[in-house]
Parts: sequence; structure tokens; C-alpha cells
Amino acid sequence: MNTFLNCHSYHSLRYGTIPLEELVNLAAQNGVTTLGLTDINTVTGIYDFIRMCGEKNIKAIVGIEFRNNDEKLYTGLAKNTKGIGELCKFLTDHNLGEIELPTIAPRFKNAFIVYPISNAPVSLEKNEYLGVNGYETTQLIKPIYQKLLRRTIAFQSVTIRNENEYELHKALRCIEHNTLLSQLPEGAYCHPSEIMDTTITLEQKFSRYSGIIRNAQKLADQCNFSFDFAVPRNKKLYTGSKSGDMQLLGQLAKDGILRRYGANNKHAKIRMEKELKVIGELNFTGYFLITWDIIRYSQSRGFMHVGRGSGANSIVSYALGITDICPLELDLYFERFLNENRKSPPDFDIDWSWQERDEILDYIFKRFSPGHVAFCGTIVEFKHRSIMRELGKVYGLQKAELDALSKHGPQTAGTDSVIQHVAKLGAMLIGFPNQRSMHACGVIISEEPITNFSALEIKPKGFPIVQFDMHIAEDIGFEKFDILSQRGLGTIANTVELVKRNKGINIDIGTIDIFKRDPRCNANLQVGNTLGCFYIESPAMRGLLRRLKCNDYQTLVAASSIIRPGVAKSGMMKEYIFRHNNPKSFEYFHEVFEEFLGDTYGIMVYQEDVIKIALHYGGLEPTYGDILRRAISGKSRSKKEIESLKYKFFESCKKLGHNDQLSLEVFRQIESFAGYSFCKAHSASYAVESYQSLYLKTYHGIEFMVCAINNGGGFYRAEIYIHEAKRSGGKVHVPCVNKSGLQTILIGTDIYLGFNLIKSMDEKLAVLLVEERNSNGDYISLEDFLARTAIGGETLQTLIFIGAFRFTGKPKSDLIIIAKLLESREVSKSPTLLIEEPLQEYHFPIMVRNTVEDAFDEIEILGFPVSLSPFELLKTKYRGDIMNVQLLDNYKKTVRMLAYLVSTKQVPTKNGNMYFGTWIDNNGDYFDTAHFATSLIKYPFKGGGCYLLLGRVEVDFHFPTVVISKMEKMPFVPDPRYDTGTDRDYKVHERLREDKSTTHRAPYPQEHEIGLPRSKMK
Repeated sequence: MNTFLNCHSYHSLRYGTIPLEELVNLAAQNGVTTLGLTDINTVTGIYDFIRMCGEKNIKAIVGIEFRNNDEKLYTGLAKNTKGIGELCKFLTDHNLGEIELPTIAPRFKNAFIVYPISNAPVSLEKNEYLGVNGYETTQLIKPIYQKLLRRTIAFQSVTIRNENEYELHKALRCIEHNTLLSQLPEGAYCHPSEIMDTTITLEQKFSRYSGIIRNAQKLADQCNFSFDFAVPRNKKLYTGSKSGDMQLLGQLAKDGILRRYGANNKHAKIRMEKELKVIGELNFTGYFLITWDIIRYSQSRGFMHVGRGSGANSIVSYALGITDICPLELDLYFERFLNENRKSPPDFDIDWSWQERDEILDYIFKRFSPGHVAFCGTIVEFKHRSIMRELGKVYGLQKAELDALSKHGPQTAGTDSVIQHVAKLGAMLIGFPNQRSMHACGVIISEEPITNFSALEIKPKGFPIVQFDMHIAEDIGFEKFDILSQRGLGTIANTVELVKRNKGINIDIGTIDIFKRDPRCNANLQVGNTLGCFYIESPAMRGLLRRLKCNDYQTLVAASSIIRPGVAKSGMMKEYIFRHNNPKSFEYFHEVFEEFLGDTYGIMVYQEDVIKIALHYGGLEPTYGDILRRAISGKSRSKKEIESLKYKFFESCKKLGHNDQLSLEVFRQIESFAGYSFCKAHSASYAVESYQSLYLKTYHGIEFMVCAINNGGGFYRAEIYIHEAKRSGGKVHVPCVNKSGLQTILIGTDIYLGFNLIKSMDEKLAVLLVEERNSNGDYISLEDFLARTAIGGETLQTLIFIGAFRFTGKPKSDLIIIAKLLESREVSKSPTLLIEEPLQEYHFPIMVRNTVEDAFDEIEILGFPVSLSPFELLKTKYRGDIMNVQLLDNYKKTVRMLAYLVSTKQVPTKNGNMYFGTWIDNNGDYFDTAHFATSLIKYPFKGGGCYLLLGRVEVDFHFPTVVISKMEKMPFVPDPRYDTGTDRDYKVHERLREDKSTTHRAPYPQEHEIGLPRSKMK
């Protein structure tokens, strides 16, 4: 028997154990000619499966095994493409309706149904069969099955490969059932014989009923599922006809060009006509018009959006308002976005504020036909820590063992055989899919009903989701619409509103040209005074801005891309900085680089640069440009596509007579771009938003930083944005029950921190507190507050200690006692008392508290001090020998500095991990440090707080860094609220923290390892 029709891959989540590729390889090794993939309640793997089978000359049959939990009902096998659509629609109806599947299958026109013995019906329809595993043949002697023998097929299930995988399978079933291995219910797992036996073994199993083997082959012969991967599947038409689409798109483009450029810009009109021709020829009018429709709705609601990605290369998308990047200004390469060699639809990435995105999604799902819109799926894999913890539970490990295994893996397991077994199974699970989820932003809008391609599921947000990921979506002809959200846009939009409310100033945030030319903005940009600004606030980016002395839009566009790993990894970021600062100290090593990359000093900075060099230096044909586009845009699942070009590239370079050493270096750089770089339009989009942020920070710093705090999505924690708000002139107050809201509020220049910064406070309670105040006026006393709010004792105590009742003029200690007295009075009050007792005035002994105690309260409740700076809490009065402003004057000198830790970043090097630190000095200014592995061994970071630093000042193109040789965390004064002489006096200090980040990548090459010449090569 060389036909297996009922195979489960690991896409049968927490059931199957065989990766898809290995299932097909196993079949090829065993001489299988027909293979059926019937994963449980999913079609996730069918498209990859078809491709893989084609490569092995195996006939692929696809279907779905339908189950209600552990109960196997029947299996559907698609006769053709319509059949998979019928099966998917059937499953979708039950998924979306959240109802169980029926015991008996409906009639399908284009699919066969195979029942298991455990659910055999009394009679079978023309398209129905009874499927039997080898171990079940003995049951066929029963009269009930004898009647169905003519419609019975050999239906050997394949779930595992061997005995080890049977153990893994059972462990997966335990994870699914959240139970111990010893308590796994019978029927929850497969039979141990569900493996791909050799042909002879299977024929022996079915020898008494050889007819059912022939029946299986006859059924397989009737299944002919084929799929055309070259056909675009997105919604093709917007108006209903191509001519209508072209007419509408042309008119919208003309109107937009007039609005953007005026009536006399011939260059813009010529480019528009050229683009419209290509868009029409490639049948992408619908994609543009659908995107325009979404943008039009967004604008009607007054929402701010950013169109980015390669879509900004198009003057038509600029004219339609999809993007705000002028492609003529930056000479953007339209062919990076659309060209005659491109078969898949173009790709628009559009950002909205995180506060408005859900409304945009709601519009999309209502605007376009139900059943034709869905979210792209994503596959969540088992991760190391979760694997060990889940498997440990299966085998009954105790919490301490689970924690150790999860954190350290099997190396800490000793000789415990159970732990070693768990570790062994865990190693087998790495990379396995664990669950299906929703893609963060990708929406599919389909010409045909989406159930023609996938069953749909509902996830918590309530949107339908396809069962495959973005890679498969693109493979089968779908280009997703990326409906993204970001907090940076929320900060910008909120700041514009707040400035209008607070100052009465209307800001047109779309006047980008004014922002780009503003001297104060560019002065801040040049010195890296950009904290809080979108994309340019991280320590690495601020350092890059200073190294480049970046003070204009064009340089910022380049900086936005060279910071990406693709350019940095190749060593080209360092080379770009050198050439930017020394434009006369190098030669273009080949005329092609000077001609096509003159604006970037001959350095490949953008994705389109890579394509230009591959075509014009490498001599590759234009058709290879689209292959390269896919590979470097991160849409390829591996580096295979770039590898496929390698031989062709070097062969062509040799024919062109290029220097071999140079060609090797050029291709090394091309490879580094795979999935880790920006196209120029994407960088330009980011630079525009950076300038919008920078303008608001420069001229309306307090409002901007308040909105940065409230949007909560920047590089740093709220404490650092609060520090920036102070530097901008704001006066910061701890939360107040009469002034604060859920979020931080600005009144003039007074900033009242929001209740959401109190980590222990329930959000709903905070909202009710504010609503009561808005409805019935300010709270006049603690008693009034308690009478009007249902607040618990712990939360009340927190509010008292944070200073939220300071308007009463009473010390915190008095307020705590009053609260306790009121609580006891409330308990003893008669339930029949109709008259409210008058407020009672309390008099207590005076207990003096100082601001140091308040600062420690703030650290405990907020995580940082407000009343005092961290420096004012130190035991020492020493503040260092120099401050940040003196670093450049101390080049190559060893200095001592005292500073407050802002952030750390771990970076791999060939000599071990090193760290970069960002700090605040006593003046409130920022500076950066470098910590090599050798110094970190003796002088590691010890958490948030102030440190005494000893190091040598190095300056790299205008940017100073202190290379640390020694450092030590400095002690704060004891906590005066306890002052017991015990460790408790220092416990609250641990609440201070730094922002941490870790880079997971191979070390970047060192300067001597980069083969790029600075002189022309012959």
C-alpha cells in the first residue's frame, strides 16, 4: 500500500508531532505515491504541503479531520479546490457561531467524508466512506460493518514517527488537557500504531480485506486538488469594473497632483501618468482605491495617519493622501514599489494612533463584504521556558523544580531521570507550533469568499482570522493591508489638542516643510535633544544624530535607515559616518556606486540601493529585482532567495570584468540586508513623524512630555518623561484627588500625575473617583471623600501616603488616624440611623514629617521620587568631578562622575557581552557609557539608582562616551519611615529601576574584518 490519506502534522496543535516538511520527506523515503494531509480542525499547512509534495513527485490530497474536543467525528477530503472551500465554510460556520460540530456530516458536493469506526453511521451516502486503521480490521467481522464493507477504505492514521514521539504526543495531550500524564483520559490520545509503516507491513495488516486497500486507491484517484499560486487573490475591483476603477483613480490622482503641486508641475504629471499606466497594467487599481477609501474615512473622522513603507515611493499614493512623502523631493524609486516584474500586489503600511485603530478596523470589516475580510493569522511557537514549565507539570514536578528547569534548563537537573526526560522532550518541542493567534496588524480583503482558502476562527477581539500566517498568505496571492497602531502618533495628536486647549494655539501638524527648515528643531536634532520623539529618542539613535551632526531632513532620512541591523551588521553604518564627516577622504570604488549611490557616499543604505547595485553593478536581469525585493523586505522565510542569486551574481560580475574581491564584498553587504533594512520611503515616513514630534517638543515641551507620559509607549519609562517635563519648565505634582485624572493632567505649567501611575490602584476605581468629582464638585475633606466613594482601606492608605489629600492641609499621619477612626465609626453605626452625624474635628499630637519621607513614599508607590531628585537622597554630598557639559573638554582623560541610571543595553561582541549605559547627571543632563565584559565581571550593574563612575572619555565623531573601568552603586540615606537599623531601612531603594534592553544577534564585524575599500578598485 503506497497511499496514506489521513496524516496529521504538527499543525494539529498539541496532537501531531511531525513537522510538515519531515512528513513529506518520510513519505518519499517510504515510497508513498499519494499522501493526504488531514490536520484536526485546520487547513494551516495545506499550501506548503502541496508545494512540498510537488517537489517530491507525490500526489497531494488535502482535507480536514473534524473533532469536537477529543471526539473524532469524520474526515473531509477535498475532490478539488471547491471541495476545500466547502469544508472550510462548514468549519467556519461552527467556529464563528461557537457551536459544536454535528455528529453526522452534511452533504458535500465536492468533498468525500470518511467516518471512523467509532462514529460509523447506519448507512453511507454516495460521497461517504468508512475508514479503518490497521489495528481496527478485526472489528470488520461485525455485521454492522459487513454491510458497509463495499464502502470501507484503508485509512491508516499517521500522527507520530516512532516510540519517542508517542511519548511526546501524550505529553502534548496532557498540556492540552492541563493534566498529569497518569491522569490523561483514554481516548484523548492516539493509538501507538499511528505511524507511517512500510508498504509490506500495512498490506499485512489489511491482508484479510485487500478490497479496502483498492477502495482507498479509487477514492484517492478521484481527489485532484490543485492550486494556482500565481493568481492574485486580493479584491481586484473597487467600482465593479476595471474601466470604472481606472477612471476614478485617474481623477483622484489628477485632483491630488493639483492640490500637492499646483497646476504647472510637468514633472509630477509625467510621473503620475507613468505610474497610472503600470498600476492599470498590473491590475492593482482596486488595491489603491480600497486604501484610499480607508484613508478618506480616517480623514473624515479627523484621525491622523502615517502611510509608510514602499508605498510612499508612489506619487499616486501621495496624491491620494495615502502617504505624505513627496517622492520627487527624495527621488524615490517607484520601481521598488511597483514594476512590470512584480506579480504580487503592492504593500501599504499605515499607522494610526493606538487610540483610534480599532475604529478603523471596525470600518473596514463593515465596509467590505462579510466573509471577504479577515485578519491574517500567526503561529505562536513553544518557547523554551514555557516548554519546560508545561512539560514539568505533566510529570508532576514541584514548583521549585519547575522554576529551576524553566530558568536554567536541564544543566541544573543533576541526575534526576524525570527531569532529564522532561529536558529531552523539551528539546524535541522547540519550534513546534503551540497555538494559532491573530496577526498584529495584517488584514486580508479577498475577491472570493475567504473560506475558499481557509477556515476562519474568532479570537478575543472578535474579528475573524484565517488559519495561516502572512508568509502563506503571500504565497497564495494575498497581500495584507497593514493596519498598524503606534503610540507616537497618539502623542503627536494629543499634544496638538492639548496645546490648543492649554495655550489657545492651533498647530497644523501637516506643515512638514516648515518643521524641516526650523532652525531650533534642527539645532535640537544635531545635539540629540530628542528624548520622547518618535524613532529618534533611543540612546543609539541620539548618539548617531550627534555623530552625524544631523541637522536636516535628508540626513535624518539616511540615519533612520543606517541604524537598522542590515546596514549596521555589514559595517556600513560606521563607514557612512566616516564618509559623512570626511567627504573628501574617500574615492568611490566603482563608477556604478558613484552614479547610483552618490547621495549616500557610495554606501548601500536603503533596500532599493541593494536592487540598484544588483542590477547595475551585478548585471542581473530586472526579473531578479523582484526576487531581491522579497528577500530584503523580510517577507521571505529564509535567506534561500538571496542564496539563489549568489551564483548568478558572481557569474555576471565575472563577465563584466569586476574585481573578485570587490564583488565578494558587495555581495556580503547585499546578504546583510535580508529582512533588516528600510526602503528609502519608509525611512522618509519615519523622519517626517520624527520632525513632527521634534517640533512639538521644541516649542511646546511641557504639553508634549505630558502626552508622552500618557501614551506610555516610548523607549523609556514614565519617570524619564517626567524628568523631561521638568526640564521643559513644568512643575510636577504627585497625584491629587481634586486635580488628577486617570492620566496625567496639565493645568498651565502645573503637571498633576495620573492615578494610572499608582501601580496598585484599580483603573475602574480611579475612573469612578474622577467621575464623582466631575459630577458633584471637588472633595472638601477626607470625610467627604469617603462618604462619596466606595474605596477600600488599602487604596485609601496608598492615596494618603502618595499625598493625594494634601489639599486638606493635614499631615499624612493625621489622615491615616482619621481614616481608621472613620472606618471604626462606620462599622458601629446603627443601620436604622436616618440622620447623618456631623463632621467631627480631630486633634492629634504634632508629628513632623519631612520631604525625604515623602520621597520614599513616592518611590514605594510610584517607583520613583517626585518631591526630591535621587541625588538629594544620597548619603554623600559629592556630585562628581565633572558634568556632561564638560565631557568633550576631557577627551582621553580619566574622569569620575556621579550619575543616575536611565537605561542599559546588552550587546554581543566577539569577546563577550558588553553594555551601553545612559545616565542623568546632577544637572539633569544625559550622557552615555560603555562597559566591556572585563570590567563588568568586577563592576556589574546592580539595579536602578545612582552610581559613582570611573572611566576614560572617548569621542567618536562629536559624540562623547565614558568607557568605564570601575563603578559602584551609591547608598541612599536610610528610609526614615522605619529607621530601625535593619535591612528594611533600605528595602524601598530596590523599587528604583532602569530601562533594560538586550540585542539578540551575532556580533557585528570589527573594522579590520570589513573589506570595503576607500579607493577605486580596478
